[in-house]
Amino acid sequence: MIGLSSSELSERMADPAARERLAVDAAGLLLVDGTDADVRADEVAHLPVVIAALGDGAPPWADLVLGPDEATAQARLTDTIGRAAKAAVSLALLLRSTEGAGITAALVGESTTYSMLQAGPEFGAWLAARGHGHDDEGAAPSVLLDRIGDALTITLDRPARHNAFTPRMRDELAEGLHVALVDPAIQRIALRGSGPSFCSGGDLETFGRFEDPADAHLTRLTRSPASLLARLADRTTAHIHGNTLGAGIELAAFAHRVVADPDTRIGLPEVPLGLVPGAGGTVSIPRRIGRQLTARLALAETTIDAATAKAWGLVDEISPR
Repeated sequence: MIGLSSSELSERMADPAARERLAVDAAGLLLVDGTDADVRADEVAHLPVVIAALGDGAPPWADLVLGPDEATAQARLTDTIGRAAKAAVSLALLLRSTEGAGITAALVGESTTYSMLQAGPEFGAWLAARGHGHDDEGAAPSVLLDRIGDALTITLDRPARHNAFTPRMRDELAEGLHVALVDPAIQRIALRGSGPSFCSGGDLETFGRFEDPADAHLTRLTRSPASLLARLADRTTAHIHGNTLGAGIELAAFAHRVVADPDTRIGLPEVPLGLVPGAGGTVSIPRRIGRQLTARLALAETTIDAATAKAWGLVDEISPR
């Protein structure tokens, strides 16, 4: 980590020979004091560091912004990058490169980055420390469909596991969304979760169960609830509550309307594991709150509450279940 004033950053970026040295010296994190420099976003677009602007402004070249009194968030950012610099920098580069891109291209970019990191040393170290989990899904469906007239309710139904997202749940959710996609008579779609949480993110028991990251990448693109939700967004309301982490908020954010229970806690926990959000979150969330707040949620926050999410624009309404 290194710190620079905004004018120093501008001077460094003017010297092409200094860019590589800057990236090496920063070791993943560049803190910039001041937000008034004439730095162009395209000058830092390929700089492989997370650029955090310290101050009250929001310069377009920064990956995230931290206010002058946000010591806790800065400490969290420093800790996250210290644990998983490759994943953190990959996230920053991904968010920069897909800003303004079409949804399909952005989802391909996300899956490519996610798959690369699955074969990387940071995720490998996390997986080795944890060990492979076991399949405890049982035979019951993990996604329930309920059709009444022109309304379809899709419910994630693994309440004992806080609806932790698995490959099987992904496939069943995609099948349910296909029902709505091929039937124009379905005008309203409600996405819900049973039990104490809407969805607590990816099920850690199933992480690392892939033979080849390239195969996982292709499977992710062909069985994509994110892509389907994007196509069905104008008909979809997501009702979230409890732990809404990782895949939970990534998928819900595609909906035209997101209604949160007051007890909702939202977070993106993937980067400390050596990954980036991989269920569509680098596409859906920036389209609601921008890439800077998305990076902040993934790198500098543990979780945010419903009120903060509403203030950011990540949810549209707070209403008890």
